[in-house]
Amino acid sequence: MARAESRQTDPGHGTALWSSAAWRQGAVSWLDERLAAAGTERTGKVTQPHLRPWGTVLRAPTTRGPVWLKAPGPDTAFEVALYRLLLRVAPERIPPPIAVDVERGWLLLPDGGTPLGERVDGAALADALVTVLPEYGRLQRDLMPHVEDLLPLGVTDMRAAVMPRRFDEAAHAVGEYVERYGDTSDREAHRRVTAMRATFVSWSERLAAASVPPSLDHNDLHPWNILVTGTAPARRVRFYDWGDSVVAHPFASMLVALGFLRLRLGLAPDDPAILRARDAYLDVFRDLAPHAELVEELELACQVGKIARTLVWERSIRAQGHARAGEFAKAPLNSFASLAADSWIALGA
Repeated sequence: MARAESRQTDPGHGTALWSSAAWRQGAVSWLDERLAAAGTERTGKVTQPHLRPWGTVLRAPTTRGPVWLKAPGPDTAFEVALYRLLLRVAPERIPPPIAVDVERGWLLLPDGGTPLGERVDGAALADALVTVLPEYGRLQRDLMPHVEDLLPLGVTDMRAAVMPRRFDEAAHAVGEYVERYGDTSDREAHRRVTAMRATFVSWSERLAAASVPPSLDHNDLHPWNILVTGTAPARRVRFYDWGDSVVAHPFASMLVALGFLRLRLGLAPDDPAILRARDAYLDVFRDLAPHAELVEELELACQVGKIARTLVWERSIRAQGHARAGEFAKAPLNSFASLAADSWIALGA
């Protein structure tokens, strides 16, 4: 498939702009140009199924199936350039971009098919993750030599050494929310976790000395961000929607992946379904440390990763404002408060 990049001045961002006729006209013109360069033709009307303060998405039918134009806001604009790096390093593990415009912050992607979360559920979902998570682990291993390339793109640094500072940022951001909107229980939750700072610093120090080097953490690795097509041996697994990703200990990705499975199926943290998926993922890293050490490292990475999750949520809420965030307004607080839970897999939001 042909791919192209163009460089033009960034026209701005925000729902007022993205919903304007002028912006849409420019975006559709670019989309049509890029499709033509790829030997594809649009066959119907362009729609805008997603319009949020942090980004928008256009959908267009074509002779090769639906395509999607994604325009993230400034906080997640790194995703556009990140796709270009992913295409170079691990092209078989992402939907291959049709076009990338780093200056505009536009990304044109083919339709990747039905997400895993719409294909399977229950025990079948747990079984699918045993197959899917090793593929994700291999992607992370492919990216390990490129960590220093990820940071200049704008991917946030959540490596263990900087996490004490990130803890302070999260405590401050959540504290501002609690002061303005919180109740007594919210203030107590904030106080309890803030008092854990010394413990969190010790976790971060242990993680910084761990066996597995940093990589890319998707930070929102749930089944609706995973695409599986075909069957073995021709099965293909791809991962998309990288706008929440951070540079961190790779195992932090399991906070959402396994936390979602636990919540979806109502499982205990030591349920065999959780452990099978965890061990399948860890098997990709077995050459780096003994299994027991990897398990300990994973649980530690997920605990520390709760702060990255807090700050990613806070970034999203900040883009729209707490007053408009509805049920998600407390997501940063819930993620922050999950540090005091009795399980590494406790997923606050």
